[in-house]
Amino acid sequence: MAKSLADFKYLTFDVVGTLIDFEGGIKDCLAAIADEAGVSVDGEEALALYRAARYSGDAGLFPDDLVRVYLVIAPTLGLPSEQRYGERLRDSAKSWKGFPDSAQALQRLSQRYRLIAMTNARRWAFEHFSRELGNPFYAAFTADDTGTEKPDPAFFEQVFAFVAKEGGSKDDILHVAQSQYHDIGISRRLGMTNCWIERRHAQKGYGGTIEPKEFTRPDFHFTSMAGLADAVEAIKAA
Repeated sequence: MAKSLADFKYLTFDVVGTLIDFEGGIKDCLAAIADEAGVSVDGEEALALYRAARYSGDAGLFPDDLVRVYLVIAPTLGLPSEQRYGERLRDSAKSWKGFPDSAQALQRLSQRYRLIAMTNARRWAFEHFSRELGNPFYAAFTADDTGTEKPDPAFFEQVFAFVAKEGGSKDDILHVAQSQYHDIGISRRLGMTNCWIERRHAQKGYGGTIEPKEFTRPDFHFTSMAGLADAVEAIKAA
């Protein structure tokens, strides 16, 4: 029998791409560098190049790896191939913005659930993201904390263990994310209930996120965090 949004105690969240607009942040930073260099860049082309470079075999932890990624993609984009610009792209993560609906939706959802962040970003970057979102999280797991990255099941298992210490189980968790590759597919394989926030619903392709081998139909599907918060509040009003 399908679960209701009323059945969960915890909401776990992908952060970068679901709550934080990393694509906008990357495009804005590259556009600023391009403007200084007297050239222009196509944002979607830049994201496609980023995606190919980011998911290569020698990738490092995010967002530190943006230094390497920049040096890979800069020549194709006609940008200066200098270390300092890669560092600028990396450091731009400190000022990336949340999607317009993220902070308010999280505040609304925190009235009913315990919110847990699950991010492939390093802890230093997550601290900036969390402040941007209003520090809404009950707990947080980063790549530094887990020693791995999603979609590695080991990342999820650490969250399951945390919830188990509080007397819960993965059945008490709704996993909320935009990435089919990093989150929706693996959460389904691990037996979790999931919620897809389709941030790119009005755009073609997967942008800066790797394309999954196969699409996973989610248990819940919204095109915004506000949509999820509205649905939860509708339960309370019913």
